[in-house]
Amino acid sequence: VQLVESGGGLVQAGGSLRLSCAASGFTFENYAVGWFRQAPGKEREGVSCISVSDDSDDSTYYQDSVEGRFTISRDNAKNTVFLQMRSLSPEDTAVYFCSTYARKNVLAKYERYWGQGTQVTVSS
Repeated sequence: VQLVESGGGLVQAGGSLRLSCAASGFTFENYAVGWFRQAPGKEREGVSCISVSDDSDDSTYYQDSVEGRFTISRDNAKNTVFLQMRSLSPEDTAVYFCSTYARKNVLAKYERYWGQGTQVTVSS
């Protein structure tokens, strides 16, 4: 199982970034995926997650501090989850990770998998 984040960078306050998480090694469409972040000196925290999608409804969750500013989505054809971030503030500065709790196949154990992270820095 591999998760690879991209799209981070340096942006001014009020700006936008779109993070991507490319997944491989498991049946992506069968599992929820989440975004987490860790700021310097702070614990890792959940930001948003998206459940298994179907044609009619995606179930999504957002941390209160990002509700209305961030949008999570997934493209199962591309095995990718996106996090569109708008109205960024310096408080959003952190390393952003995507994660899933999945198994490689029906004979394997479920495990928590993490990407390597992508740095988001918001200047004031």
